[in-house]
Amino acid sequence: MANLRLAVFGTGFWSLYQIPAWYEVGGVEIVACYNRTVSRAENVAKRFGIPRVYGDPEELFRNETLDLVDIITEVPAHEPLVLLAAKYKVPVICQKPMAASYESAQRMVNACEEAGIPFFVHENYRWQAPVRAAKKLVEEGHIGRLFRGRFEFRHELPEFAWQNQPLLKQLERLVLADQGSHQFDLARFFFGEAQSIYAQHLRVREDIAGEDVASALLKMGNALVNVNISFVSKTQEERFPETTFYLEGDQGTLELRTDFWVHMTTAAGTLIKRYAPPRYTWADPAYDVNHASMVPLHENFLRALRTGEPPENTGADNLKTMRLVYAAYESAAENRVIQI
Repeated sequence: MANLRLAVFGTGFWSLYQIPAWYEVGGVEIVACYNRTVSRAENVAKRFGIPRVYGDPEELFRNETLDLVDIITEVPAHEPLVLLAAKYKVPVICQKPMAASYESAQRMVNACEEAGIPFFVHENYRWQAPVRAAKKLVEEGHIGRLFRGRFEFRHELPEFAWQNQPLLKQLERLVLADQGSHQFDLARFFFGEAQSIYAQHLRVREDIAGEDVASALLKMGNALVNVNISFVSKTQEERFPETTFYLEGDQGTLELRTDFWVHMTTAAGTLIKRYAPPRYTWADPAYDVNHASMVPLHENFLRALRTGEPPENTGADNLKTMRLVYAAYESAAENRVIQI
């Protein structure tokens, strides 16, 4: 089949890995890129052989024949760029978190539905190799019906992470929006939809605008789920921070520990197995599990575009995750349980 013509919007840190992930999958031709700072776009275009560069996003839409656009900008630019894609009726992928507010996310989803175009969200944590392995074990019924879970992201975020994404220090909504979007999506991936949420958060670092520690309790069907996130917890792990989780079922437990080790305990005993991510030469070892997860996610997007087969990461589905993110802020501000 002919390659799909793709344009990239945003040429910051994450574009340096999402672009080679597209080439790893194949089936696309990146024909243009946009960045507000044109010199940065020119550097990325030269690095990856992208033929055309734009400093005006609408000019790119007007001049290029496109099958798909990938928005890899910071959050404030997401909505206007998605609305442009809807205006020109071009299928669109948007980086997470989808939007800076729930209302903004709703407008994005509605605009794409009205335009009749696919809208995908680049939520990659559920595509990480150990997460997919754990999900398969749960679906096979080894630990029975899930009734409790705990999802953790705790680490003293290294200075290079703040340097790679300097806007993080300026965001008034930080850890719940940036990392909570991942963790709430994982909770939904394993437990389904939430009926209520209670959350609290606080700021430990003095050089940032937003919160860097948060905890939430969710009622999800007949299960209770805790989500705990920290960008300031000191650990002995030297690797880039990883998600860990603990799932309890009526026939056993499953735990994803650091360094991709899964421990599953049932009446038959304990299975211990490591599910490491694939290793790609273009990936940064510090972000290995995240960069590797982009490949199966991109494959899922392309399959959906080519076949019409429903993808996992639609805008409409991710809107449910955004509801949890912003309900968590509402809960913390009002110190009460929010019904979903």
